[in-house]
Amino acid sequence: MTTWTAPTPAALRDTPALYLSAGPLDPQAAVAPEVEVGMVLVEGELYVRSQRGTTSQWYRAAVSHGSGRVRVAGETVAVRFEPARADVAPAVDAAYRSKYGSFASFAVGPAARAATLRIWPA
Repeated sequence: MTTWTAPTPAALRDTPALYLSAGPLDPQAAVAPEVEVGMVLVEGELYVRSQRGTTSQWYRAAVSHGSGRVRVAGETVAVRFEPARADVAPAVDAAYRSKYGSFASFAVGPAARAATLRIWPA
């Protein structure tokens, strides 16, 4: 597994959202439109959730392709997506509540919890 490079971890922690695009890693391939997504780090691993659950178009594309790009703090990184393990849900919930406070409701409901992805650099 590839790890995040500096300054990306700080940007992921300190920035409210990232821009995600699912699709082939080939730079010549067409890239899907970006979507803005709230994200959290749990034990150094990046997680995102779809507030609309597993029916969200970007979530389905990320699962289908398994790869794409994220853009945060002016840096674009090729990434891999995988559904998160169920056992990390409580820690991801807590991270969203800590980062977003009263606004975390978009990410801690049952639909969003079912649509949790782990993201790491490709």
